[in-house]
Amino acid sequence: MAVPAPRISAMKRSGIREIMDLANRRPDTIRLEVGEPDFATPAHVVEAACAAARGGYTHYTASRGLPEVREVIAAKLKAENGIAAAPDDILVTCGAVNALFETLAALVSPGEKILVPDPGWPNYEMMAATLSARVERYPLLPGNGFLPDLERLDRLAADPDVKVLVVNSPGNPTGAVFPRPVLERLVEIAQRHDLFLVSDECYEQIVFEGEHVSPATLADDGRVLSVFSMSKSYAMTGWRMGYVTGDSALIELIAKTQEPVIACATAVAQKAGQAALSGDQSYVREMVASYRSRRDMAVDLLRAGGALINEPRGAFYVLADISSCGMDSVAFARRLVTEKQVAVVPGSTFGPAGSAMVRLSLATDREHLRIGTQRLLEAREEWSR
Repeated sequence: MAVPAPRISAMKRSGIREIMDLANRRPDTIRLEVGEPDFATPAHVVEAACAAARGGYTHYTASRGLPEVREVIAAKLKAENGIAAAPDDILVTCGAVNALFETLAALVSPGEKILVPDPGWPNYEMMAATLSARVERYPLLPGNGFLPDLERLDRLAADPDVKVLVVNSPGNPTGAVFPRPVLERLVEIAQRHDLFLVSDECYEQIVFEGEHVSPATLADDGRVLSVFSMSKSYAMTGWRMGYVTGDSALIELIAKTQEPVIACATAVAQKAGQAALSGDQSYVREMVASYRSRRDMAVDLLRAGGALINEPRGAFYVLADISSCGMDSVAFARRLVTEKQVAVVPGSTFGPAGSAMVRLSLATDREHLRIGTQRLLEAREEWSR
């Protein structure tokens, strides 16, 4: 009998989804594992989508996306990111996941390596496996705010098999916001070793301290591809809209890659994204202020309980130290669901550096976050005896 593709059979599933499935079977579980805003999509965005559907936006669009949507994105990139992109230098995708996958597919050949952060989002490794590429992890240092170990990264980048450097700031799961000097070094390393730099900027607007800097503004040689999402900043996870921008020739290749994958992004979602980007931005500021308040509460609780690893400066996650429990993070997370009715993500799903950590999402009800964090601390103390 025919055998399915071994690379997919061997691919590790995301630990995030595994815990989600376990929690779904227990309705009373406090959900701190999902990286999804607990806010509703802004009303004017929903209304724009309804109007678009009634107005006939129910058909295919150009593979790159609707021209008027790409024009709004271009204006946003210039005003907020300092990126001068023409509409034809932008590809609209079904979420940033789609943009990242298609970008890597256009850049990497089987057997080549992708440098990804450790700890870092697990989907990078899954994408590499799907493309028959290999992953090389570069360490983020907990004692230095989860900034990258630049010397180690430089040595890894010298490997002739390495093709792409993936950078994620603000970072998932760390909440690190890379300062401009660090990003300048990352760009310099990519240039010196002739690597593409793929910048995952999904959390660009969720910054509590510091500033978000797009690496594309630090390089003028076309090697940086910048990926953005509507999901986190505008509470639009279910709409599935993202976009990627970069050198015209590279965007042409990525657009070609999109044709056999999804053909084009959903027309109604594109019009919703247009409304989000061009409308009142106070909603975003209100969400960020709420996340900051929740961050402060969770940080105070974890610090008091001796479990704080680092105070996140962006995104909406915080990591907790479980090293005193004498169990790996997967066992801890499973036990926390079954015995304490709290779902968190095992740190090992983000790479070996996360084996003694778990991730809590701040994008949840404040009271649930408080109770869930306290239960985690109680479990940590109980299981450390």
